[in-house]
Amino acid sequence: MTPEAISEAFTVEPALRMERRELEALQLERLRETLHHAYANNPSYRKSFDARGVHPDDLRALGDLARFPFTTKADLRAAYPFDFFAVPMQRVARVHASSGTTGKPTVVGYTQKDIATWSNLVARSIRAAGGRRGMRVHVGYGYGLFTGGLGAHYGAEAAGCTVIPMSGGQTERQVQLMIDFKPDIIMITPSYMLAILDEFRRLGVDARSSSLSIGIFGAEPWGEGIRHEIESAFGIDACDIYGLSEVMGPGVAQEFAKTKEGPTIWEDHFLPEIVDPETGEVLGEGAQGELVFTSLTKEAMPVIRYRTRDLTRLLPGRVTAMRRFAKITGRCDDMLIIRGVNVFPSQIEELILDCGGLAPHYEIEISRPHRMDELLIRVEARAELAAAGYPGEASRLAHKLKALVGISAQIEVAQSGTLKRSTGKAARVTDRR
Repeated sequence: MTPEAISEAFTVEPALRMERRELEALQLERLRETLHHAYANNPSYRKSFDARGVHPDDLRALGDLARFPFTTKADLRAAYPFDFFAVPMQRVARVHASSGTTGKPTVVGYTQKDIATWSNLVARSIRAAGGRRGMRVHVGYGYGLFTGGLGAHYGAEAAGCTVIPMSGGQTERQVQLMIDFKPDIIMITPSYMLAILDEFRRLGVDARSSSLSIGIFGAEPWGEGIRHEIESAFGIDACDIYGLSEVMGPGVAQEFAKTKEGPTIWEDHFLPEIVDPETGEVLGEGAQGELVFTSLTKEAMPVIRYRTRDLTRLLPGRVTAMRRFAKITGRCDDMLIIRGVNVFPSQIEELILDCGGLAPHYEIEISRPHRMDELLIRVEARAELAAAGYPGEASRLAHKLKALVGISAQIEVAQSGTLKRSTGKAARVTDRR
């Protein structure tokens, strides 16, 4: 991130220059307004507040938020499709929804003001990653009900960039347009960026010859191994953007390219907490737990203490007074229990990338053919690894899993390019138990 990019980010966004005390005063003011708005206009919140015996007037300090009830995905699904909105439908300018792969989708609504806020926060995120007015942005997130494509699109326009609205899929065409249109920035899932890297290599084109200088990756957890893989292959800054549709969409938090030490939460619009996933108790700064968000400026669908299920730690701000969070280590609902051992797919991914001959394309399958859990990991070899090296890499990964995680696994190393590629969020785990 150049000094010019840093200067532009802070010049355009006075909120980034706030001191902590000033920021917390703004949060308290906006939180009071949000609680009153939710209580007055959302029957679900009025019912849950009353059941807990709390009222918006009970909030006198930020810490009092812990007295209020949590919101979960189940609450949103119970209100399907539009009963969680806090404004009349005539004021709802747009709706988005989750995929609904594990039940009814969660539907979210936006007023015109909400869309403007969202666009400006994505624009802020682009500037934090080093983007500047006039740059070309290749949007590879899917368009439609998913918040990724349109969220990135409107945000890039708000940042004064030129948008290339490619959407997901058509990998060969993605690469061709990247060569022809010469974008400066790509916004896409990290797993699909790896599929694009494979396509560059298939075409015999050096990915480092592309015009890209910045990658803004989100919609799924990814670790330092994936960052290194992408940055070294393309010669770019790879930065993490965080969001979820229930809270807003992409742009809730963004990593600064200057530090790459975890996404900075835009705390003038979202108040974070870390809670114990089991008890719901609020944990101190630096403690590992579940990330919880309360929106501070949303009109159509404010969310109070929304449980994201993402596991991380809150950390002090580096570039601004706004706090950041550590890389997501997994999700409460993604944790695998294999023969009594708790393990997250992200742990397996990091160990795969620790093995020099293995590529970051893998599948995890859990079964219980008899009485015991069995773990199968299919992983691709790097293109330069000869078949004779497959057994050695398989043994190395199996040893690391046993020694560092405490689980046994059958490892199948496949030839480069044989496993299914994701064109959006990667589906890594199949549980057949």
